[in-house]
Amino acid sequence: MINYKREGSILHIKSYAFAVRIVKLFRYLADKDKRMHDIFRQLLRSGTSVSANVHESEFAQSPSDFTSKLYISLKEANETMNWLNLLLDTDYISQKEFESMANDCQELIALLVASIKTVKRNNQAIVK
Repeated sequence: MINYKREGSILHIKSYAFAVRIVKLFRYLADKDKRMHDIFRQLLRSGTSVSANVHESEFAQSPSDFTSKLYISLKEANETMNWLNLLLDTDYISQKEFESMANDCQELIALLVASIKTVKRNNQAIVK
């Protein structure tokens, strides 16, 4: 259950929900194998960073700072996909778990790409 109540963009809501899922996956994995803790922490860092940067973009100092935060979120989401693939290929998560997490991550990537394109298009219209 997510207690965080936020009115805002779908990107804010979905990135936060994804971060919650990442934290829960990290706890599950950390209990499963302590030796792989460093790898699991990388997943935790990149997966939660997506939401953190999306939320940080809300108070960006400039349009370029706003775009930069979205790009950072996009890169972190892409890194998270790498860790999810690695966990699948090393049998730490099942195909079903992977598909669920990967679908959410890919959706965030698509939302981020669309948001970045919109911001760039709007900024170009202002400059002209």
